[in-house]
Amino acid sequence: MSKVRTHDLHNKSKADLTTLLDEQKAELLQLRVQKVAGGGSSKLGRINTVRKNIARTLTIINLKQRDSLRKFYKGKKYQPLDLRAKKTRALRRKLTKHEQKQVTERQHKKDVHFGTRRYVIKA
Repeated sequence: MSKVRTHDLHNKSKADLTTLLDEQKAELLQLRVQKVAGGGSSKLGRINTVRKNIARTLTIINLKQRDSLRKFYKGKKYQPLDLRAKKTRALRRKLTKHEQKQVTERQHKKDVHFGTRRYVIKA
């Protein structure tokens, strides 16, 4: 097997990706056995590419899994911490617009009964 392209992996289904991953792991196992047995140096260079291919495949699997979880939690009240938007600590604690607009009952009564005073200057 040659180097796996990630844009090719994006189009594959999860079942295809898992079978590809199993094949790559089996190939890596064979290459390691050949290394111990004293195989050719051309085979030893392939170990690195196979390891990187496994990493690429796992990355795509994880991306797809996270995307499906994001779709599942879209519109729900709570989300898992690792799916939430990564912002600064201060921004995460900032009040929402609705929370900023809220007024206590006492303040609301003051606003209703004693409106803002407007002064007009005679010219």
